[in-house]
Amino acid sequence: MNTDNVTIAAAPATVAPATRGEREHYAWVDLLRVVACFMVVLSHACDPFVGQFETDRTAFLSGVAVGSLMRACVPLFVMMTAVVLLPLRQPAPVGVFYRKRIGRIALPLLFWSLALPVIMWAYYNFVNPSTANALLSAEAYTVPALTAKLTTWIWNFNFDTTPLWYLYMLVGLYFVIPVIDAWLQSASKSDVRTLLIVWLCSMLLPWFRMAAPLLGYEGNYGHMGLWGECDWNPYGMLYYVSGFAGYIVLAYYMKKWPLTWSAGKMWAVFVPMFAVGYAITFTGFVTIQNYYPGNYAYLEIIWYFCGLNVWMMTVSVFAVMQRVKGTSGRWLSKLAGLTFGIYLCHFPFEYVAYDMLDFAVLPSLVRIFAGAFITFAMAVVVCRVLSIWRPTRHLIA
Repeated sequence: MNTDNVTIAAAPATVAPATRGEREHYAWVDLLRVVACFMVVLSHACDPFVGQFETDRTAFLSGVAVGSLMRACVPLFVMMTAVVLLPLRQPAPVGVFYRKRIGRIALPLLFWSLALPVIMWAYYNFVNPSTANALLSAEAYTVPALTAKLTTWIWNFNFDTTPLWYLYMLVGLYFVIPVIDAWLQSASKSDVRTLLIVWLCSMLLPWFRMAAPLLGYEGNYGHMGLWGECDWNPYGMLYYVSGFAGYIVLAYYMKKWPLTWSAGKMWAVFVPMFAVGYAITFTGFVTIQNYYPGNYAYLEIIWYFCGLNVWMMTVSVFAVMQRVKGTSGRWLSKLAGLTFGIYLCHFPFEYVAYDMLDFAVLPSLVRIFAGAFITFAMAVVVCRVLSIWRPTRHLIA
């Protein structure tokens, strides 16, 4: 087939391990990377609208509606990591794997942890200090505030570097991937499926935490953790089988044993599954806002990436995209190669785009989608420029 075209196949497209020095581009892999990256950008375009809460109910609902639709973005990124890496093609000492994988993201983490706060500070103070964005405030963009961000980044991300939370999590996954890979290569399909079922059960833990007090649970010496969690042990019963590592195992499972359903059955199963997951995500967020206004500690529970509702949307998108058949066209491969950099640098452009489109005549939905496209385009340009020179290329790849 023409490499500039992709089609939806009746049978799943698979990714075969490449030999040393070989780099194959498969349409569904590259396309999913681009789609997931744009979903991240679009989800962040919703933040200023969600943050208006009851100040502008229409803007809030618009932001929640689109933001809820995009929650599968990060799990898809994690699953793509597994698709590309697993099984590890040439087993190497764990230290070598760590140096290669973690070393690759160390420089981008350092650079963008310092660059993003400076860019945001400069934008707020010299470009548009009168921004109507509810998420930005003058006290957050003083010189002392900037200094604090530049000296404490090593402990965690801050608002200006919000997307970088993913890099810390990714390092954690790299720590356990060699262990997971060793088990997966000897595990049967039944074994992997059993572990995935246990992992799915762990997704209910946040809901049990919310429900337990309503059912009379008073905690353990004031600590409200469940199933072994207490003041001296934060690692409860489901801790070791929870989190993003489950998406690594899930991607391996779906790659090694892809569904062989007909196209009709695929759509019949995954469209309703996605719809139900989305309905729970959207209505749940709005409902929690009604009971706990503006309380992100509760609001984020329904948006957890490792929540059952988000899992339903993630699996649906992944399974359908896996049906894309063929090889990538040149433009798609190049764009896919920029997605990591786009993710790293796009955040300030979200706020530039928000201000560019700050016209009362524009509906919130139009501003959200237009802002996402503008942000994505700006980030592509920046990454394309950085990719030209070898030293700066390491900042985005």
